[in-house]
Amino acid sequence: MANTRIVESLILALGLAVAAWILGNGLLDFKKLDRSVEVKGLAEREVPADTAVLPVGFNVTGNDLGQLYAAIESRNQTIVNFLQAQGFKAAEISVSPPSITDRQAQEYGSAELANRLRYTGKSVVTVYSKQVDTVRAVMPRLGDLGRQDIALNTGDYENRPRFLFTGLNALKPAMIEEATRNARQAAEKFAKDSESALGKIRRANQGQFSIEDRDQSTPHIKKVRVVSTVEYYLAD
Repeated sequence: MANTRIVESLILALGLAVAAWILGNGLLDFKKLDRSVEVKGLAEREVPADTAVLPVGFNVTGNDLGQLYAAIESRNQTIVNFLQAQGFKAAEISVSPPSITDRQAQEYGSAELANRLRYTGKSVVTVYSKQVDTVRAVMPRLGDLGRQDIALNTGDYENRPRFLFTGLNALKPAMIEEATRNARQAAEKFAKDSESALGKIRRANQGQFSIEDRDQSTPHIKKVRVVSTVEYYLAD
């Protein structure tokens, strides 16, 4: 009976030792698998804008509302004729409805109102075109409209020219591939420096594309950018 208990105790102790060894190695393997490095890969392109938006806004003032509308219509037509003479098609030009401000309604009872023109009218003629170079060439010549008694709103933020790039989808595959490749190169260097082996991808995030002006002086040249984030397993 005593011998049986001794044998059972030895078997139990041996089983516990084996279980502890298996568990210890399992935890060690788990820790090895848990080692990882997160890296980022960048891809950039400089591309020319393929679309231009050129708003041409102006102001008109007066005391007679009918004459004010007539003046706005006349100036709109003058601007349209000017733009078409530069090579823009009618389909590329749009005219906004006029915006009229009645100062008497806004400043009722003001002592200064009698010495000021009552109405202020605004309108905008906008070019939306793929002819980016033509838009850039026309911009310095808008001053010619001032000689035709058109007071341009060149200082208004909403009337600033804008240049767009709409060909992002064609760039995406190659840029994502480049960003991912650059991320892997960074991970391989880290693994080498830490005397580790680079494993499989644990997780990856493509990141969002951004399109910005290259600088303030060249808004017609765009910088396209994407950053991919990749996490790799590391092994000894």
